[in-house]
Amino acid sequence: MKIMIASDLHGSLKYARMMRDLYEKEQAKRLILLGDLLYHGPRNDLPAEYAPKGVIALLNEMKEELLCVRGNCEAEVDQMVLEFPVMAEYMIFFTGNRMIFATHGHTWNTKNPPPLKAGDILLHGHTHIPVIEDTGKYHYLNPGSLSIPKNNTPHSYMILEDGVFTIKDLEQKEYLAIDLSK
Repeated sequence: MKIMIASDLHGSLKYARMMRDLYEKEQAKRLILLGDLLYHGPRNDLPAEYAPKGVIALLNEMKEELLCVRGNCEAEVDQMVLEFPVMAEYMIFFTGNRMIFATHGHTWNTKNPPPLKAGDILLHGHTHIPVIEDTGKYHYLNPGSLSIPKNNTPHSYMILEDGVFTIKDLEQKEYLAIDLSK
């Protein structure tokens, strides 16, 4: 199954629309969002086309496609306007025999990792920087940010298909990739 993974929209209708269009072009079966969907946060500048109400409408239209975790900018009021769950601190799923611990990254991260076995995957957003890294014990993956990338990295998202993780820019060009199918 092909899965698209994205993070840190921060209320940008421009990048929410791009995300939806990329999801359709990629022909993914599910879209995992790693938090910070609506609010830009006090540490970030306003993203392009900051329009949380528009993002709410767009995401609600996609509600059957979405699996989400809570970011540090999500609040209970966000759950009141969104028609799909967004308040889980993490989700666990598998690719082959590898467990994926998906979270936003403000609580569980490389400085404070969850309990992971050798070869497991820690997947989070929060930093706005795309990363694929083998820590020696587990793999750390981050799709970067769709709307507010940092450290001169591209606006990006991730595709998971058959154990291969590929981070792409908005033109669908590969930025980073790793094959964890074995």
